[in-house]
Amino acid sequence: MLEVRGLRAGYGAIEVLHGIDLDVAEGECVALIGANGAGKTTTLKTICGLLAPKAGTIRLRGREIGGLSGHAIVREGVTMCPEGRQVFPQMSVLKNLRMGAYARSDDGQADDLERMMDMFPILRERAHQAAGTLSGGEQEMLAIARALMARPKLCIFDEPSLGLAPKIVAEVAATLGRIREMGMTILLVEQNSLMALRLADRAYLLEAGEIVLEGTGQELQSHPDVAKAYLGH
Repeated sequence: MLEVRGLRAGYGAIEVLHGIDLDVAEGECVALIGANGAGKTTTLKTICGLLAPKAGTIRLRGREIGGLSGHAIVREGVTMCPEGRQVFPQMSVLKNLRMGAYARSDDGQADDLERMMDMFPILRERAHQAAGTLSGGEQEMLAIARALMARPKLCIFDEPSLGLAPKIVAEVAATLGRIREMGMTILLVEQNSLMALRLADRAYLLEAGEIVLEGTGQELQSHPDVAKAYLGH
């Protein structure tokens, strides 16, 4: 589904990513873990077209998308559920969900809207409520549902547990697990490394803009360096 080769990116003269390679197979959940400042969000921004790559290739199903604009990449089938939710606070829950499907021209939007309401019952209860009045956990569910409304080929999640209470983090993890079981192709960046590795088929460890370790989620959970530095063992 996604093939990244030799990706270099950064901000102005500052290079953050130093030639990283990663792959996400169709139907796979891949986690990208690492400390703050390692380059995880920069990686996602570059894949999504919010940041132009300085070098390297980004291919979605074999088609080069590196350097395309953000809205063009959405139309290619890549959707991101952003860090910090970033719902439209003055708009209703219903309108937020419909915004997720703005690039679609098919007739299945109403059916998908019903599926999202079934999957997240709280959104049905809050359908006409301003999104900015929801709790953090409810906003995260809305952001996830809004991303799924695009019917993406690849769904990218950036720190979905950020700032949430432990009980809500468990709910978010369960939700991502259900989405994974649906066959959705997922690239996940998550500061809660244990949660990410439990969900992931495969994972990459990013340090100082370079991939230093890769393997299955279980392999990285068991790796002594990961356990010590990221899992608190």
